[in-house]
Amino acid sequence: MEILDLRWDIIWNYRDYFIRGIWVTLILTLCGFFGGFVLGVLLGLGKNSKRKWLYWPCKLYIDLFRGTPLLVQIFIIHLALIPTLFGHSLGFMVSGITALILNCAAYTAEIIRAGIQSIDKGQMEAARSLGLNHFQAMRKVILPQAFRRMIPPLGNEFITLLKDSSLVTVIAANDILYAAKVVSGAYFRFWEPYLAAALLYLILTFIVSKIVTFIERRFSIEYNPRKIKNEGRVEA
Repeated sequence: MEILDLRWDIIWNYRDYFIRGIWVTLILTLCGFFGGFVLGVLLGLGKNSKRKWLYWPCKLYIDLFRGTPLLVQIFIIHLALIPTLFGHSLGFMVSGITALILNCAAYTAEIIRAGIQSIDKGQMEAARSLGLNHFQAMRKVILPQAFRRMIPPLGNEFITLLKDSSLVTVIAANDILYAAKVVSGAYFRFWEPYLAAALLYLILTFIVSKIVTFIERRFSIEYNPRKIKNEGRVEA
Protein backbone atom coordinates (compact mmCIF):
# COMPACT_ATOMS: atom_id res chain seq x y z
CA MET A 1 0.00 0.00 0.00
CA GLU A 2 1.15 3.54 -0.77
CA ILE A 3 0.62 4.69 2.80
CA LEU A 4 3.25 2.17 3.93
CA ASP A 5 5.78 3.46 1.41
CA LEU A 6 6.13 7.13 2.30
CA ARG A 7 8.92 9.10 0.67
CA TRP A 8 9.85 11.90 3.02
CA ASP A 9 12.84 12.78 0.87
CA ILE A 10 10.56 14.67 -1.52
CA ILE A 11 9.54 16.94 1.36
CA TRP A 12 13.21 17.61 2.07
CA ASN A 13 13.81 18.42 -1.59
CA TYR A 14 11.13 21.10 -1.41
CA ARG A 15 11.98 22.30 2.10
CA ASP A 16 12.49 25.87 0.89
CA TYR A 17 8.85 25.98 -0.23
CA PHE A 18 7.65 24.82 3.18
CA ILE A 19 9.94 27.23 5.07
CA ARG A 20 8.70 30.11 2.95
CA GLY A 21 5.16 28.85 3.45
CA ILE A 22 5.57 28.96 7.23
CA TRP A 23 6.68 32.60 7.09
CA VAL A 24 3.83 33.58 4.77
CA THR A 25 1.33 31.79 7.02
CA LEU A 26 2.67 33.58 10.11
CA ILE A 27 2.64 36.98 8.39
CA LEU A 28 -0.93 36.51 7.20
CA THR A 29 -2.06 35.35 10.64
CA LEU A 30 -0.26 37.99 12.70
CA CYS A 31 -1.29 40.90 10.47
CA GLY A 32 -4.84 39.57 10.22
CA PHE A 33 -5.17 39.07 13.98
CA PHE A 34 -3.68 42.33 15.24
CA GLY A 35 -5.40 44.37 12.55
CA GLY A 36 -8.64 42.56 13.31
CA PHE A 37 -8.14 43.11 17.04
CA VAL A 38 -7.83 46.90 16.65
CA LEU A 39 -10.87 47.07 14.38
CA GLY A 40 -12.71 44.57 16.59
CA VAL A 41 -12.24 46.75 19.69
CA LEU A 42 -13.86 49.66 17.88
CA LEU A 43 -16.70 47.48 16.62
CA GLY A 44 -17.21 45.87 20.02
CA LEU A 45 -17.38 49.25 21.74
CA GLY A 46 -19.75 50.47 19.03
CA LYS A 47 -22.05 47.50 19.50
CA ASN A 48 -22.11 48.18 23.24
CA SER A 49 -23.03 51.81 22.60
CA LYS A 50 -26.53 53.05 23.28
CA ARG A 51 -26.28 55.43 20.33
CA LYS A 52 -28.18 53.89 17.41
CA TRP A 53 -25.95 55.51 14.79
CA LEU A 54 -23.01 53.62 16.30
CA TYR A 55 -24.81 50.41 17.25
CA TRP A 56 -26.51 49.53 13.96
CA PRO A 57 -23.52 49.93 11.56
CA CYS A 58 -21.39 47.81 13.91
CA LYS A 59 -24.11 45.18 14.25
CA LEU A 60 -24.63 45.00 10.47
CA TYR A 61 -20.89 44.67 9.87
CA ILE A 62 -20.55 41.88 12.43
CA ASP A 63 -23.57 40.00 11.09
CA LEU A 64 -22.34 40.34 7.51
CA PHE A 65 -18.83 39.00 8.07
CA ARG A 66 -19.87 36.31 10.53
CA GLY A 67 -22.69 35.16 8.28
CA THR A 68 -20.68 34.73 5.07
CA PRO A 69 -17.83 32.26 4.37
CA LEU A 70 -14.28 33.56 4.58
CA LEU A 71 -13.52 31.96 1.22
CA VAL A 72 -16.22 34.06 -0.46
CA GLN A 73 -14.89 37.17 1.26
CA ILE A 74 -11.38 36.46 -0.05
CA PHE A 75 -12.66 36.13 -3.62
CA ILE A 76 -14.74 39.31 -3.41
CA ILE A 77 -11.88 41.35 -1.97
CA HIS A 78 -9.23 39.97 -4.34
CA LEU A 79 -11.22 39.80 -7.57
CA ALA A 80 -13.74 42.63 -7.15
CA LEU A 81 -13.12 45.12 -4.36
CA ILE A 82 -9.40 45.85 -4.69
CA PRO A 83 -9.35 45.91 -8.54
CA THR A 84 -12.33 48.29 -8.45
CA LEU A 85 -10.66 50.63 -5.96
CA PHE A 86 -7.12 50.57 -7.39
CA GLY A 87 -7.66 49.49 -10.99
CA HIS A 88 -5.55 46.35 -10.60
CA SER A 89 -4.75 43.58 -8.14
CA LEU A 90 -2.28 44.34 -5.33
CA GLY A 91 -1.22 40.72 -4.90
CA PHE A 92 -2.28 37.89 -2.65
CA MET A 93 -0.64 39.35 0.46
CA VAL A 94 -2.66 42.57 0.47
CA SER A 95 -5.89 40.79 -0.45
CA GLY A 96 -5.32 37.99 2.04
CA ILE A 97 -4.42 40.26 4.95
CA THR A 98 -7.37 42.54 4.19
CA ALA A 99 -9.80 39.61 4.15
CA LEU A 100 -8.40 38.15 7.36
CA ILE A 101 -8.51 41.51 9.15
CA LEU A 102 -12.11 42.19 8.16
CA ASN A 103 -13.20 38.66 9.07
CA CYS A 104 -11.26 38.50 12.34
CA ALA A 105 -12.62 41.90 13.40
CA ALA A 106 -16.20 40.62 13.34
CA TYR A 107 -15.44 37.70 15.67
CA THR A 108 -13.14 39.76 17.87
CA ALA A 109 -15.87 42.39 18.26
CA GLU A 110 -18.19 39.78 19.75
CA ILE A 111 -15.44 38.70 22.14
CA ILE A 112 -14.91 42.32 23.19
CA ARG A 113 -18.63 42.90 23.60
CA ALA A 114 -19.10 39.77 25.71
CA GLY A 115 -16.06 40.58 27.82
CA ILE A 116 -17.28 44.09 28.58
CA GLN A 117 -20.79 42.92 29.40
CA SER A 118 -19.39 40.27 31.77
CA ILE A 119 -18.11 43.03 34.09
CA ASP A 120 -20.57 44.05 36.78
CA LYS A 121 -22.33 47.34 36.03
CA GLY A 122 -21.40 48.54 39.49
CA GLN A 123 -17.81 48.89 38.30
CA MET A 124 -18.81 51.56 35.79
CA GLU A 125 -21.01 53.32 38.33
CA ALA A 126 -18.19 53.35 40.87
CA ALA A 127 -15.74 54.72 38.31
CA ARG A 128 -18.16 57.47 37.28
CA SER A 129 -18.77 58.37 40.92
CA LEU A 130 -15.02 58.99 41.27
CA GLY A 131 -15.19 61.63 38.56
CA LEU A 132 -14.12 59.59 35.54
CA ASN A 133 -15.98 60.11 32.29
CA HIS A 134 -17.27 57.14 30.28
CA PHE A 135 -14.14 56.85 28.13
CA GLN A 136 -11.78 57.04 31.11
CA ALA A 137 -13.83 54.52 33.08
CA MET A 138 -13.84 52.14 30.13
CA ARG A 139 -10.09 52.48 29.56
CA LYS A 140 -8.89 52.40 33.17
CA VAL A 141 -11.47 50.21 34.91
CA ILE A 142 -13.64 48.08 32.62
CA LEU A 143 -11.30 47.00 29.81
CA PRO A 144 -8.38 45.90 32.07
CA GLN A 145 -10.74 43.60 33.98
CA ALA A 146 -12.51 42.39 30.86
CA PHE A 147 -9.24 41.67 29.05
CA ARG A 148 -8.39 38.86 31.48
CA ARG A 149 -11.62 37.12 30.52
CA MET A 150 -11.03 37.75 26.81
CA ILE A 151 -7.66 35.99 26.65
CA PRO A 152 -8.94 32.39 26.13
CA PRO A 153 -11.43 33.26 23.35
CA LEU A 154 -8.92 35.61 21.73
CA GLY A 155 -6.38 32.80 21.77
CA ASN A 156 -8.91 30.48 20.15
CA GLU A 157 -9.59 33.13 17.50
CA PHE A 158 -5.86 33.38 16.75
CA ILE A 159 -5.60 29.61 16.33
CA THR A 160 -8.70 29.57 14.13
CA LEU A 161 -7.25 32.37 12.00
CA LEU A 162 -3.95 30.50 11.72
CA LYS A 163 -5.76 27.53 10.20
CA ASP A 164 -8.13 29.65 8.11
CA SER A 165 -5.17 31.46 6.56
CA SER A 166 -4.74 28.33 4.42
CA LEU A 167 -7.78 29.52 2.43
CA VAL A 168 -5.67 32.35 1.00
CA THR A 169 -3.93 29.71 -1.12
CA VAL A 170 -6.90 29.93 -3.53
CA ILE A 171 -5.53 33.30 -4.72
CA ALA A 172 -2.03 31.85 -5.23
CA ALA A 173 -0.61 32.59 -1.79
CA ASN A 174 2.62 30.65 -1.36
CA ASP A 175 1.80 29.47 2.14
CA ILE A 176 2.14 26.01 3.70
CA LEU A 177 -0.77 24.55 1.77
CA TYR A 178 0.63 25.96 -1.48
CA ALA A 179 3.93 24.18 -0.82
CA ALA A 180 2.03 20.91 -0.35
CA LYS A 181 0.19 21.47 -3.64
CA VAL A 182 3.48 22.10 -5.46
CA VAL A 183 5.02 18.89 -4.14
CA SER A 184 1.94 16.80 -4.90
CA GLY A 185 1.83 18.21 -8.43
CA ALA A 186 5.51 17.53 -9.02
CA TYR A 187 5.51 13.92 -7.82
CA PHE A 188 1.83 12.95 -8.07
CA ARG A 189 2.07 11.84 -4.46
CA PHE A 190 -0.40 13.15 -1.91
CA TRP A 191 0.22 11.46 1.43
CA GLU A 192 3.61 13.02 2.13
CA PRO A 193 2.99 16.69 1.20
CA TYR A 194 -0.40 17.00 2.87
CA LEU A 195 0.69 15.08 5.96
CA ALA A 196 3.69 17.42 6.17
CA ALA A 197 1.38 20.44 5.83
CA ALA A 198 -0.94 19.07 8.52
CA LEU A 199 2.03 18.44 10.82
CA LEU A 200 3.33 21.99 10.35
CA TYR A 201 -0.09 23.48 11.14
CA LEU A 202 -0.33 21.19 14.18
CA ILE A 203 3.07 22.34 15.45
CA LEU A 204 2.19 26.00 14.97
CA THR A 205 -1.18 25.68 16.71
CA PHE A 206 0.45 23.73 19.57
CA ILE A 207 3.02 26.49 20.09
CA VAL A 208 0.33 29.17 20.00
CA SER A 209 -1.84 27.26 22.47
CA LYS A 210 1.08 27.06 24.91
CA ILE A 211 1.72 30.80 24.55
CA VAL A 212 -1.97 31.53 25.16
CA THR A 213 -1.93 29.32 28.26
CA PHE A 214 1.10 31.19 29.59
CA ILE A 215 -0.50 34.59 28.94
CA GLU A 216 -3.76 33.45 30.50
CA ARG A 217 -1.91 32.29 33.62
CA ARG A 218 0.12 35.48 33.68
CA PHE A 219 -2.93 37.72 33.59
CA SER A 220 -5.08 35.55 35.80
CA ILE A 221 -6.52 37.27 38.84
CA GLU A 222 -5.31 34.38 40.99
CA TYR A 223 -1.77 34.50 39.56
CA ASN A 224 0.69 35.86 42.10
CA PRO A 225 4.38 35.29 41.29
CA ARG A 226 5.51 36.21 44.81
CA LYS A 227 3.04 33.77 46.34
CA ILE A 228 4.12 30.98 44.01
CA LYS A 229 7.76 31.70 44.77
CA ASN A 230 7.15 31.69 48.52
CA GLU A 231 5.17 28.45 48.31
CA GLY A 232 8.00 26.84 46.40
CA ARG A 233 10.50 28.03 49.00
CA VAL A 234 8.39 26.59 51.82
CA GLU A 235 8.09 23.23 50.06
CA ALA A 236 11.83 23.21 49.43
